[in-house]
Amino acid sequence: MDKKTVLNATHRDMGARMVPFGGWDMPVNYGSQIEEHHAVRRDAGMFDVCHMTVVDLRGARVRPFLRHLLANDVDKLKTAGKALYSCMLQPDGGVIDDLIVYFVSDDWFRMVVNAATTDKDLAWIGEQAKGFEVAVEPRFDLGMVAVQGPQARAKAGPLLPADLREAAMALKPFSAATSGAWFVGRTGYTGEDGFEVMLPESDAPAFWRALAAAGVRPCGLGARDTLRLEAGMNLYGSDMDEGQSPLTSGLAWTVAFEPAEREFIGRAALEKQKAAGSLPRFIGLVLEGKGVLRGHQKLYDGEREVGEITSGGFSPTLDRSIAMARVNADAADILMVDIRGKRLPVHRVKMPFVRNGKACIEL
Repeated sequence: MDKKTVLNATHRDMGARMVPFGGWDMPVNYGSQIEEHHAVRRDAGMFDVCHMTVVDLRGARVRPFLRHLLANDVDKLKTAGKALYSCMLQPDGGVIDDLIVYFVSDDWFRMVVNAATTDKDLAWIGEQAKGFEVAVEPRFDLGMVAVQGPQARAKAGPLLPADLREAAMALKPFSAATSGAWFVGRTGYTGEDGFEVMLPESDAPAFWRALAAAGVRPCGLGARDTLRLEAGMNLYGSDMDEGQSPLTSGLAWTVAFEPAEREFIGRAALEKQKAAGSLPRFIGLVLEGKGVLRGHQKLYDGEREVGEITSGGFSPTLDRSIAMARVNADAADILMVDIRGKRLPVHRVKMPFVRNGKACIEL
């Protein structure tokens, strides 16, 4: 039986089409996936992300613990509320999960991890925390709603608790404010401005309906995927996993090798990969003709297979098919993709494809 978020009945009441997703019963769309996508790019849309897991980490040594646990360095977080994107690695450099961590206070950091990886994440974090006397508390009592788009903050701000509104509206990107059990981050997974709001589960249905009444469009998993793909944002399990490192997944920018004395889990393996050279490259692709790029389609440089697509699909903003791919270091800029036995040309572009509603590539 698939698990249900606290908003499940609300989605059904509002006409969502529900599908199984990573062990959860989730809305894929409320009608037109493309209209939902455009609503986020042009106005405001909202997503149920209650299936993701909030984890509170507390203790006097929580900062040194996270400096050991994560590939990025939480010492970059000097101001309360600031957030950091990072991968959590195995000793061999494989990605256990990608996540956001927030600095709340000297003895309290908050982390948000992916739904499908929650069990293994909690087991790994708990095991690593033992030597640091850090308490690991998954907050299954909290829900989470993402409100995204150029008008997202303007429409969501007035619906936040009165004592949180001013601080939330003043937030800079990748920072958060909290009041009581409500926690608002100016973060997201769409390439647009907006909030990710953590709140008591009991408050989530009323908040969702209030957002809808304020003109925020309910959106499903379909639009969430096309938006994050256009924004060049990785999806765990597709673009990286335990078999790939950040260095082979376009996430080298999330690895803090300085200071050299910080011994984070996976560091030695990543340094060995760097020294060996010829790492596969993680690239953006655009299909030159008609067709749809999908994960696992093979890529060719002449007759030589040089890699495969990790995520792909139709871009509603660009009106063409786009993809992320992992290819050999010496692969050409113009490649061929095998779509059901037919080879079609694709060309390499720098990601993101779209950001803040505008194309970032030449069409």
